Amino acid sequence: MEKHTMRAAVVQSAPVLFDKQDAMRQIEKWTMEASVQGAGLVVFPEVFVSGYPRGLRFGTRVGSRSEEGRIDWEKYWDSAIEIPGKDTDAIGRIAKEAGVYLVIGVVEKERDYVSTTLYNSILYVGPDGQVLGKHRKLVPTGAERLLWGQGDGSTLTVIDTPFGRLGGLICWENYMPLARTAMYAKGIDILITPTADARDTWQSTIRHIACEGRCFVLSSNQYATKASYPADLACITDINYDDDVLSRGGSAIVGPLGGYAAEPLYGKEGLLLADLDMSEVIRSRFDFDAVGHYSRPDVFQLIVNEKSRELVRFDDRALEEDSD
Repeated sequence: MEKHTMRAAVVQSAPVLFDKQDAMRQIEKWTMEASVQGAGLVVFPEVFVSGYPRGLRFGTRVGSRSEEGRIDWEKYWDSAIEIPGKDTDAIGRIAKEAGVYLVIGVVEKERDYVSTTLYNSILYVGPDGQVLGKHRKLVPTGAERLLWGQGDGSTLTVIDTPFGRLGGLICWENYMPLARTAMYAKGIDILITPTADARDTWQSTIRHIACEGRCFVLSSNQYATKASYPADLACITDINYDDDVLSRGGSAIVGPLGGYAAEPLYGKEGLLLADLDMSEVIRSRFDFDAVGHYSRPDVFQLIVNEKSRELVRFDDRALEEDSD
């Protein structure tokens, strides 16, 4: 890891729900603004493409689903992206023009329509415009399981950059101690935590993780209101009695000893900027290194399965043998 200061930017905003083109416009707008202000890394919230459908039930009850809910889910599926694909090519052009690393929460669908399952994913794009990797949320939380499938260990992605090792866990994945340990063991220096959690307790979470992992934590949440929900949703009445502000935000940047590098932002959209002195990561581990001198592998061990979970595997050799 090269020891130098890098400016990071965290975006707090929300697109029009299920509107991929609006999400793309906002990605370009916020990325260019961050680049003008000297950012080398720009982070967007959980499922920014194409929105976190807070409050929607998609017509579900235990034992039944409605046609209206299926219609809205189809809209969500249509607004999801493939990784890689034409939409990641467009995001890559934005990253290249701005000269930044882009980390964006996206709703991902399988390439070539292998299945119609959606995933809550993190997309990593480099300043050359190339897709560097992705991470699929391991366990969708609560009713999110109606929308997204489970990721597997093959996307516990950590990326080498000139300013350190970069990776992420999504929202309540950060409450999974073993998932955090796996990231620490991969040498994480900057942990990205896209989230939909705007509660005060989330601040305790990200500050604890920064102290525990002795890493920078960049947390990005949406500031979302009812105005960002299109009126033609089949299940729009689900949010009739909700407050106008559906998510108040709370994006923040935390240093490796748990102090704020950028204080939480509430009640509005905005851009948080902080200069990250990457040498702080090394200094902070002088007295605590979770997977180094403060670990006890003689007592505790973690086994991580990084194999891709495949339902069907086609083996041409087996087919050839059967034909002999």
